[in-house]
Amino acid sequence: MGSIDGEIPAVWFLISSIGFVILSVIQFRNTGKSFNTIFLSVMAIIFMISYLILLTK
Repeated sequence: MGSIDGEIPAVWFLISSIGFVILSVIQFRNTGKSFNTIFLSVMAIIFMISYLILLTK
């Protein structure tokens, strides 16, 4: 089991971003452009940017 030192591995941001992209595509197919679809898309972008920041840091 890994140690808990307060650091979140960057790969979790990538996994979350991919998950949000998949969810936003499913949501878009079901309801079209709605508030939930926009929210999921923004969350995917935020997590992808966070992942890229952690890679360059």
